[in-house]
Amino acid sequence: MSEGRVRNGPGRTHVGNVPCLLLAMSLWMSAAGATETSRDAETGLESWQADTHGIQVRLTQISPDQARAFYQARGFTPEQAEDYASRCVFMTVVRNIGTLPIEHRLSDWRYVVGDGPPRTLRGKAEWDAVWVRRGVAEAARIAFDWAQFPSTQTFHAGDWNQGMTTYPLPRGSRFNLIVNWHAGDAERRTTLENVRCADETP
Repeated sequence: MSEGRVRNGPGRTHVGNVPCLLLAMSLWMSAAGATETSRDAETGLESWQADTHGIQVRLTQISPDQARAFYQARGFTPEQAEDYASRCVFMTVVRNIGTLPIEHRLSDWRYVVGDGPPRTLRGKAEWDAVWVRRGVAEAARIAFDWAQFPSTQTFHAGDWNQGMTTYPLPRGSRFNLIVNWHAGDAERRTTLENVRCADETP
């Protein structure tokens, strides 16, 4: 087992276990909200997750073909479904892993590309206005609404929810997602870093 020397006070050392130190650092980073990434071995789709201040936020890529198939099966024409699938689409999950209620508003979230300015996300109301102009049938619009991440919600301890969020970026683009919320009276923020839009074919 690998070992190293760790300083313990002025002029004093003891033998420390390097893997244990690395584990402690990893746990600290997780507690501090560092972004964890993973890839599904079967689909090749990637996920990004941060756990901090009693909240867990997770983004998982939805492939363009998955988005097209999902909405065509719910009454969208191929052209209408492509309006959605042409964007970066993610399954978005939020969990309250703490004890205080979490107050969420999607309008407070921002995504940032490179050194560019923070951008807002399109919520349910904005999408519905688009679908009305595009002539999407009411039943299909209702199904769409149910599949999107909530615009507002209060998460009590143990509560969670999921839904789709979109980002008008080219395939393979990378961005940071800034999630703002309230826990009790405190304003909180965490960032999912270096999130990547799905390619046309995973």
